[in-house]
Amino acid sequence: MDRNTQRNVSRNDGGTTVPAAVPLPSNTADTPPSIRQKLINLLPPATLLGVVLIWMLVPRELSSNPWAIVIAAFTTSFFLLGLEQVFERHESWRINRREFLTDLFYMVLMYTAVGWAVELLADGPLYALKSQLGLATPWIAQLPFVVQVALVILLIEFGQYWMHRAMHDIYPLWLTHAPHHYITQLNAMKGFVGNPIELFLISLSVVALFDFDLVALFCAINVLGVISGFAHANIASNPPLFYSYIFTTIRHHSLHHTALSYEDTRCNYGNSLILMDRIFGTYREGESEIVGQDDRRRWSIYEQFMFPFQPLIDRFSKGRDKGSSTN
Repeated sequence: MDRNTQRNVSRNDGGTTVPAAVPLPSNTADTPPSIRQKLINLLPPATLLGVVLIWMLVPRELSSNPWAIVIAAFTTSFFLLGLEQVFERHESWRINRREFLTDLFYMVLMYTAVGWAVELLADGPLYALKSQLGLATPWIAQLPFVVQVALVILLIEFGQYWMHRAMHDIYPLWLTHAPHHYITQLNAMKGFVGNPIELFLISLSVVALFDFDLVALFCAINVLGVISGFAHANIASNPPLFYSYIFTTIRHHSLHHTALSYEDTRCNYGNSLILMDRIFGTYREGESEIVGQDDRRRWSIYEQFMFPFQPLIDRFSKGRDKGSSTN
């Protein structure tokens, strides 16, 4: 069995056929959008602008508080969930209590255990290395606020793009990422859903090596969360080209999650910057309502946590069964 086939059948318990997930063309309607739809399409860029302005205008004693980014992340996520209720994209993605509580669990996990692990095992050592080597970039903090925000976004997204792409190319990394592709609907907080090892790996960056202004750093993280939130949200918004050429949208990302086949997910890796895919040749046009993998069975949190270890568990089970049969 080759590696790609193994990826596809590793959890196909029932042997059922995956429903067709047809990529849609960029314009699914022949008629131009109404004024109402045009306004809906402007929601992502308008929200980004609002987020940046808030971080710039809020008093620094509040915006520099460590809890500020956590409060901002939850506030914007719940704002997007509210938009889902008003401007639904697909009825099949309509969130229910079970989906909401699962997504909330993962979001809390990301800002607690995963965040602490990143600080302890990655950012902390980078800060120490930076200090030991005497590296300093005080000039960065003197750059205009928006320029700093843009630089943080570029640094984080460049790393995330290549990590995400590696997760689709390298089998051990795919084992950590696969649970995120077994979600069967897209919602505003689905970007947080995944195995904790993947969440840790995708959070790694070199930002700690640079002396960015703390508020600019928080703003950039919040902006990335908003873009990713819209890219996973069940919101009927198709942003104009000035936004969608640079930032990832639900159309781009739903195709990345398509249930058509594993190979069809190997595109549009940019979590927030689809520009990375355009530059590195992995961009693909289209959209898919039907998302998931294999038989599209929704996994439990336990299954998502255990999946990277499944090959070892299966090998151990086979060895134990073989040993029992010989006795």
